This record gives sequence, C-alpha cells and structure tokens, in this order.
Amino acid sequence: VGLLYFGMFWLWLKVMIHYSDNLFKIHYLMAALVFAKFLACILHAVDYYFIGSHGTPDEAWAILWYIIHLVRGLLLFISLALIGMGFAFIKHVLSYNEKLVLMTVVPLQILANVAYIIIDSSEEAELNYGTWKKILIFVDLLCCGAIIFPVMWSIRHLQQATERSDNKTTLVLSQLKLFRHFYILVVVYIYITRIALMFMEVVLPFQYAWCTSLMDEIATIAFFLITGWNFRPYISNPYYKIVNEDDELEMESMIVESDTLRNRAREDDRDETLA
Repeated sequence: VGLLYFGMFWLWLKVMIHYSDNLFKIHYLMAALVFAKFLACILHAVDYYFIGSHGTPDEAWAILWYIIHLVRGLLLFISLALIGMGFAFIKHVLSYNEKLVLMTVVPLQILANVAYIIIDSSEEAELNYGTWKKILIFVDLLCCGAIIFPVMWSIRHLQQATERSDNKTTLVLSQLKLFRHFYILVVVYIYITRIALMFMEVVLPFQYAWCTSLMDEIATIAFFLITGWNFRPYISNPYYKIVNEDDELEMESMIVESDTLRNRAREDDRDETLA
C-alpha cells in the first residue's frame, strides 16, 4: 500500500512539473498530504514489524508514526477545507466563517489524534479506553461535518452567480458542476471511512478484521485519485477560470467589507451591553 501512495506522489510531482505555470500553493499541500500518507504506511509497517518480532513496539518508531499520523490528519482536513473554499484558486482572502472553520478543525484534529494515540497504546480492558474511543469517534465526525460547510457555501455562492445573465454563466455552471461532484465525493468518502467501517468492525469476526483496513485504504486511494484528477493544475480546468482579476478584487473587497461590518456590529452590541 505504501508503494501505491509513493507512486501517486511521484505521479503528482510529474503533473506539477509539467504544469508548473498553473500551480497554486494548494497543489504543494496536496503533494505533502500524499507523501505524509506514504510515510505513515511505512512507519506503521515498521511498528508492526517490531511488535511481531519482539512483542512490543519500538518507542522511537512508534513516536515517529504518531507524529506522521498527526501531520497526515491535519493535512487531509486542511486540504479538503481549502479546496472547498476555493482558496488560492479563485480567491486569496477567507471570510470570517471560513476562518472559523479552519480554527475549529485544526484543534479538533489534534484532539482526535491524541485520542487515537491513547487508544492505540492501551488495552480495551483499561478504564479510560471506552471514554477516549467515544471522544475519537465524536471529534472525528465533527471534523468531517465541518469541512462540508465550505463546499456548501461555495455551491450556494455559485448558484447565486448563475442568476446573473452575463457572458460567464457557462463558466460558472461548469464550476458549479465540479463543486457538486466534489461535495458528493466528500460525503461518500466520509460515509465509507467513518460510518461503514465502524459497522464492519462490529459485524465482522476477528479473523476478517483486516477487511476494514483494506476497505479504508481502497476508499482513500480512490478519493485521492479522483480529487487529484478533478483539481489537477491544467489551464483548461474550469476551476481556474471562474473569475478574472476584477472579479477577484471585487470578491476580496466584499469579504473584507462583510467582516468589517460584522466586527462593527459586535462592537455596537458590546457597547450597548456595557451601557
């Protein structure tokens, strides 16, 4: 499995080199995500090797595995959130709600990974195992729900843009179609890797527990391939043609103005409360 992720990383690097004139920062973030997933697979295999050979994991390799697992989780959710927001592709300023999503997802992912580390290093019979298991499931599902909102906001914004009768309607419709496909893709990925896998863990007997890991990796590889294909850096991709420079400046000014009005309203409410 690790070799598959390395092959995906190498293929993505070749795409980035070939379309170097159309690269955005998010493409480097996507490359880092695939490479982190490759390292996580290798380190996890080394960890299992020491467990099989010596009965206990090697602490140094286990710590490296936990660090890479944390980095991989952060990169995954940050990448999905930024793609859903259209950041770096069609705008360079995030709204207040989008910043709030990022500020929520990052600490929740850290908490989820702490819970995973505690669960992975403890036994099911221990007192705190069940509590941390519930925390992991709840926080992970909360993160998954949070990254869906930016995609829904982008879809709503594009639906409003299609109501304008100008020469960019066809282009906006292409963008809207792409975002709808991405929304469905994210929902299916979350359902398979979070809900369906939990059901499989309960239903399948112990000797078939490996099927859950296999299903998780298959879903992740398919998700990475489809997302990479839809948002690859080629110039004819409708993702890059939605707004021109004037529209981008207008969008950024609207975001800044909206945040300014929101902050001013908060200050007025605070003054009324103090009065």
